[in-house]
Amino acid sequence: MASNTGVSPCPTLILASASPRRRELLTTLELPFSVMPAHIDERHHAGEPPEAYVVRLARTKAEQLAEQFPSAWVLGADTVVVLDQHILGKPADAAAARDMLSRLSGREHTVMTGIAVVHHNRGMTQYDVVSTRVRFHTLQAADIEAYIATGEPFDKAGAYAVQGIGGQFVAALEGCYNNVVGLPLERTMALLRSAGYGAGA
Repeated sequence: MASNTGVSPCPTLILASASPRRRELLTTLELPFSVMPAHIDERHHAGEPPEAYVVRLARTKAEQLAEQFPSAWVLGADTVVVLDQHILGKPADAAAARDMLSRLSGREHTVMTGIAVVHHNRGMTQYDVVSTRVRFHTLQAADIEAYIATGEPFDKAGAYAVQGIGGQFVAALEGCYNNVVGLPLERTMALLRSAGYGAGA
């Protein structure tokens, strides 16, 4: 079995994500796994609730890789920031990041992560959504501009990284911290066990 730095010819567990943060979090569970990013259409459907959206993306990612590796357990995940039932994705540019951070300033929002575990040969699919409430301090315009200048917001849902410089904006957090980073470990392990991972091939 290859480590999480490589690809096994017959992997047991695959993380279907390009996120370095999810890879780092999953490594802490000390499970051997391979990383194989899925490439899917991540567009939000009109009228689709945030919970349904993150589950759909997580399942689609996992199912795509499970078809290629039918004897493996495949873990898919997707994280969004939700403010007033509106999904804040990754900002395309500085203006979008500025808008998102200004809207989050002084307010509470929800971070949702959809997680899915699929094993093709066993016909097994397990999925769930984990939500964490986060409240921001009131941000000054200078704080927002300085943060944007670091470049950190641009590949982060909601334009901030709680585990990075953006953590200074968080006034309160209720729920799973790792969920805000990108992968709720306790629930992930529970889903893997429910899907039969670790119970023998």
